[in-house]
Amino acid sequence: MHIGGFQKNSLIDFPGNIACVVFTSGCNFICPYCHNPDLAAGPKEAGSLYNTTIFSFLEKRKGQLTGVAITGGEPTLQPDLLEFCQQVQSMGYKIKLDSNGTRPHILENLLDKQLIDYLAMDIKTSLANYPLVIRGNFDVDKIRESIELIQKKAPAYEFRTTCARPFITKEIMADIAVMIKGAQRYVLQKCSQNVQVLDPGFLKEAHHFFSPEEMQELQAIVQGAAKTIAMR
Repeated sequence: MHIGGFQKNSLIDFPGNIACVVFTSGCNFICPYCHNPDLAAGPKEAGSLYNTTIFSFLEKRKGQLTGVAITGGEPTLQPDLLEFCQQVQSMGYKIKLDSNGTRPHILENLLDKQLIDYLAMDIKTSLANYPLVIRGNFDVDKIRESIELIQKKAPAYEFRTTCARPFITKEIMADIAVMIKGAQRYVLQKCSQNVQVLDPGFLKEAHHFFSPEEMQELQAIVQGAAKTIAMR
């Protein structure tokens, strides 16, 4: 695993669990508001020593921590993600995975092997607008496939969207409501302005950001699309 960071304790990253957080390096998205730009840029080294340190830490924290949250970057780009999850699970920990949904075949393999206890998928925009956030040619049907797969097979999950223009508008939010219809949980996230991001110039344009009142309007558009709608 290419690991770019490790947080020893979190009460908010894995619902219902006291967890540590593993940050993988490398991402296939180019979201300008990404607040993990160093991770998105990709790994600087393999990080096998880091892996060993994490497993040593988990061995010592048995009975204190109950879960491991794996985030990024994009974890499904890691060639040994499955083996990493198997080892974590064998130690008695539950696993939460964050993903952008671009590699449904990886998600399906993990779910079929019952390695994931909670899956959080970012929905960046409507399917028609995904070229705004991903490099090169990309089959947007993979996003639809991941959404359907998660709804069908994930034991617990949430979809979530970071709200910033031009990736999110009222019209786009209406499209997303159709995409996630019947979901367990959907979370709207206000785009942070006081963090380091992939494109610092993005923060200088005030029109990219929604006011609290506008966030409420976006929430109203998706009301009823999921069993639970939340805002962060």
